[in-house]
Amino acid sequence: MNVWRIVLLLLILTNLQPAHAQPSSAEGPLGPFLSEPSLEITQAFERERMPNIVVSTKGTVVATFGTGSVVARRSEDGGKTWGEIITIAKPGFQGGGTTVDETTGHLLAFVEDRHPPAPLTVYRSKDDGKTWVEDNVTIKPDAEGRMPSMHMNEHGITLRHGGHKGRLLRPSRWYAGKNERARWPDHFTNAVYSDDGGKSWHTSAPFPANGTGEATIAELSDGTIYYNTRRHWAPDGESPLRRWSAMSKDGGETWEDLTFVKVLPDGPQNTNYGCMGGLVRLPVVGQDILVYTNCDSPNGRDHGTAWVSFDGGKCWPVKRQIFEGRFAYSSVTAGFNGTPSEGNIYCHFEGGPSGASSVAVFNLSWLLDGQKTGNGSVPKLKID
Repeated sequence: MNVWRIVLLLLILTNLQPAHAQPSSAEGPLGPFLSEPSLEITQAFERERMPNIVVSTKGTVVATFGTGSVVARRSEDGGKTWGEIITIAKPGFQGGGTTVDETTGHLLAFVEDRHPPAPLTVYRSKDDGKTWVEDNVTIKPDAEGRMPSMHMNEHGITLRHGGHKGRLLRPSRWYAGKNERARWPDHFTNAVYSDDGGKSWHTSAPFPANGTGEATIAELSDGTIYYNTRRHWAPDGESPLRRWSAMSKDGGETWEDLTFVKVLPDGPQNTNYGCMGGLVRLPVVGQDILVYTNCDSPNGRDHGTAWVSFDGGKCWPVKRQIFEGRFAYSSVTAGFNGTPSEGNIYCHFEGGPSGASSVAVFNLSWLLDGQKTGNGSVPKLKID
């Protein structure tokens, strides 16, 4: 084979490399999150409900939404501008848990036929969220034979550390057969995980508190999974108005260390009901900086606020209001290292200045200028 044929063969092989090739590392330095403080809010969708938001391995921000059909919008410039609406499924009901597989670059969207419990379809995008096709997946029940429901949880994640590196993990729940108030004491959250790129999913053990629903997850820098959940119900004498957390040391298969997170509100404080919140760990090497979002209000779904933790969810020393008006369900994610999204935090929430939902883009510098909560203190940040 002559040299030109070898060159041609190398060019062909290069062009066959996956279009989703990702940066060298999903995590990077803290510095990009500490640029000039900024907050920008733009309208995302005009009608319906149920927000999720993720950032692809290319740095494309993908917001998903909808209860009559499930749709998406993409931003390739870090959230400055947004493309046209893309239909994922019509009809369809957003199941939450939109997940980026950081191994392949694929995106997964979970769509239920109606408000659950309901049949589920998973859609996969291999082109950075531009197009979506129905995926053939298997979801296995938990050890007691209970099939999980997907609605309406925070986005999923790809594990980056430890023995389960590459695993896909997303929160899910058990409805005890029907979504009605009388069954709330039997409801609980859990998670589903996949070690084969989303082809098959296993269901975790239950979260160690009943009455929970609509959960969030984040992987800490040592591979521990931090789990934070809404509470629909609590026994007499126990307040359901604050969040609940637990941890996993086995990649999200079992949960322990149940904790009542007194500093974080679970929606408006005048109702025994809670509200879906957002959670993300900033992709900073060796640091466990978490951001949580929810409404911070005595009597309504408004006053949307972000809290920050510097120790993996043990303390939440600072909070700052994102939007004073309507702010209901929210989902929060962070920019991908080495891409146009780097250094940004993205919150997709129901409400905003106009329309059904908005996307707030801010950074850690902006959040640090907020109000001290008295729950711990801000450490000296390691910028290198």
